[in-house]
Amino acid sequence: MDNDEIFMTEAIKLAQKAGRKDEVPVGALIVRNGKIIAKAYNLRESKRNPLAHAELLAVHQAAKRLKGWRLAGCTLYVTLEPCPMCAGAMINARIERVVFGAFDPKGGAMGSLYNLAEGKLNHMPAVEGGVLKDECAALLTAYFKTKRKKN
Repeated sequence: MDNDEIFMTEAIKLAQKAGRKDEVPVGALIVRNGKIIAKAYNLRESKRNPLAHAELLAVHQAAKRLKGWRLAGCTLYVTLEPCPMCAGAMINARIERVVFGAFDPKGGAMGSLYNLAEGKLNHMPAVEGGVLKDECAALLTAYFKTKRKKN
């Protein structure tokens, strides 16, 4: 297993925690110099906050830990392709690299529906999608299948 798979496995564990709290199972972590400096999972429902996406919570935590908003030298791992809001936050935080698992054809903003990491913005992180995509997608599929049965 390479480093990307190792860190994505940790993000999957965070996503599983979100699922157990009846949150959409998305987990994110930020790595700098080979060490995890922030980790989070979706808390939108629990916090009743549209901003409580795993990625935004992890970015906030990393900025506090590094005592600054610039997250240069950091890689963000997330189990689902970031939405436009999260992709924008990563770009503004100067995250060097984004690695995601499952592609999001309905809302993905780093390759599927849009690609905010390409273009004329002031910073463009390197992006790699599809790392452990089957495992990441399976979490989401199972979660929404269960939700539909309940409803």
